[in-house]
Amino acid sequence: MLTEENTEHNELDPQEEPTPDPVPVQPQTPPELYRLATAVDRVREEIGKVVIGQQNFVELLIASLFAGGHVLVEGVPGIAKTLTAKLLAQSLKVDFSRIQFTPDLMPSDVVGTTVFNLNNSEFSFNAGPIFSNIVLIDEVNRSPAKTQAALFEVMEEYQVTVDGTTHKMDMPFFVIATQNPVEQEGTYKLPEAQLDRFLVKINIDYPSLSEEQAILRRFRSDFQMSQQEEVKPVLDSKAIKECRAIVEKVFIKDELLDYIAAIVHETRQNGDLFLGASPRASLAIMKMSKAVAAINGRNFVTPDDIQEVAYPVLNHRIILTPEREMEGYATRDVIEEIIKKIGVPR
Repeated sequence: MLTEENTEHNELDPQEEPTPDPVPVQPQTPPELYRLATAVDRVREEIGKVVIGQQNFVELLIASLFAGGHVLVEGVPGIAKTLTAKLLAQSLKVDFSRIQFTPDLMPSDVVGTTVFNLNNSEFSFNAGPIFSNIVLIDEVNRSPAKTQAALFEVMEEYQVTVDGTTHKMDMPFFVIATQNPVEQEGTYKLPEAQLDRFLVKINIDYPSLSEEQAILRRFRSDFQMSQQEEVKPVLDSKAIKECRAIVEKVFIKDELLDYIAAIVHETRQNGDLFLGASPRASLAIMKMSKAVAAINGRNFVTPDDIQEVAYPVLNHRIILTPEREMEGYATRDVIEEIIKKIGVPR
């Protein structure tokens, strides 16, 4: 329960280690939403001890965690994709594992295997690194299709079946996968079926000039980035579960549900797209818009929330026609045109 009296174990209590710059919230914000927004601000503050910039990246990561989905992160090397994911896990009091995908990685290296125990003459299951609360998969497109397919069941069903026996994952279960869009030698493109299992795909760009200057100043006397040790956990698994329950209760009116459906439906009718989005995309937009609203201290969704999450939800679920690709179009251009075309509910 999110009660203000329980300050010893309640990680969402705003009285514990208050932040100097709390998230701005609406005047009539319910107490539970205020505590959630404050807790999110504390997570941001912990990550901000090391990472400069990337505010949108961090918000989308937290929103995806609260929405109960997984995240695919794409960006050139060296822009803190893996570091930010690791720091997010460090700011949460949950289990964390990292899997480096390589061309020789086998499915059993990820999910685990059954071994014979000579002591009791019985077979036992040795769980793989996927059995954790937060799993960072580095360079997910480095492994062959057989290993990538091992993630299908666990990402969608939150369980692993080995030798006919099903093993449930502990909650929360959150996968963050990274990939490099530039270097394609020795990589295996993720199939559309697996891309669709990621709630959002976040594209990370280079930092601005001022942010890069701040990075140099922060680490000019700290080559080993020892400031990572200062990042402390501020949310436990119970608090994350409560945050997810709060997000589910965020109100979204029927007109906005129709707005989401119209946006996704238009991707299937658009002449610039070879492949449109499925109903799973509609559900993902709804979940993410509710999570973003809750993070910003609101118990209702606005059209701005939907427009904010439309691109990260849709950009990996649609495919441009060959003609548009040759003309230099990007999925962002098409999504922005669709949003401009669909009327905003009043």
